[in-house]
Amino acid sequence: MQMPSPQSRRWGDSLFRGLTFLAALGMIGLMTVIAVQLIRGSQLAFTRFGLGFVTGSRWDPVHGAFGSLPLVYGTIVSSLIALLIAVPLSLGIAIYLAELAPHRVRTPVSFLVELLAAIPSVVYGLWGVFVLVPWVRTALEPFLQKTLGWLPFFQGTYYGFGMLAAGIILAIMIIPTISAVSREVLLAVPNSQREAMLALGATRWETIKMAVLPYGRSGILGAVILGLGRAIGETMAVTMVIGNRPQISPSVFELAQTIASIIANEFSEAFDELHLSALVMAGLVLFAVTLLLNILARLLVWRVARVPEGVTRE
Repeated sequence: MQMPSPQSRRWGDSLFRGLTFLAALGMIGLMTVIAVQLIRGSQLAFTRFGLGFVTGSRWDPVHGAFGSLPLVYGTIVSSLIALLIAVPLSLGIAIYLAELAPHRVRTPVSFLVELLAAIPSVVYGLWGVFVLVPWVRTALEPFLQKTLGWLPFFQGTYYGFGMLAAGIILAIMIIPTISAVSREVLLAVPNSQREAMLALGATRWETIKMAVLPYGRSGILGAVILGLGRAIGETMAVTMVIGNRPQISPSVFELAQTIASIIANEFSEAFDELHLSALVMAGLVLFAVTLLLNILARLLVWRVARVPEGVTRE
């Protein structure tokens, strides 16, 4: 069989490099187009409210008053609640499946966990309305107020709907993403790291704690970033359980609203140009918040992933 000439192989390499460069450039172009369209669509609202749109706390379409601060608050707080619940559970699942589970258990359990990611968000929302919300209202919120009611986070009326329910349902939705990526990261840790710790007399837990987790921490943080991105942009499930009241309250029992939920609720019913422009500007704020949080998270990953001087990694 005749081998390709060096010239033809160089041409093939150049073509492949050019195609991959265009693919990467296409993603940058797509982000730019999205940002430009959002900016164009929000010009009327920006002209009317300026930066007061971001700092304002009143959302009243009837009187033409639009402020997105309660929406930003609801988006960030519900996502943080989700991370507080999901990250420990996801990391526990990943450690068990990667380090402790028998081989006959590992595959089916991994499949079942990842199957949660395939469930449509509207199904999560229906489950939240009929199962999660009643349980939160009758069991979880009374328990939290009884035990931690001296904190402002656990005070107020039991609605069931609200920030806490939204955070819980977001946590359930992002657990498959974080656990699956974290599991792959832990499986990629070289066995030499485990063998070295075991040779020094470490227990199984000490090996995981002192060798496996530190080696894979940057990848685990990356998994958390993916989960955060899913939580921030989630719409239907959150819309169905959060209560949809734009307000800022320290209590997780109170009703709230996110940027994505208000766009889903009002976009088809926007009755004038200002209202529509305000919703587009809310989308621009969500775009900016998501971009900022991901940049900060990526900087954290880079900082954690830096290898100290004198230390080598396989």
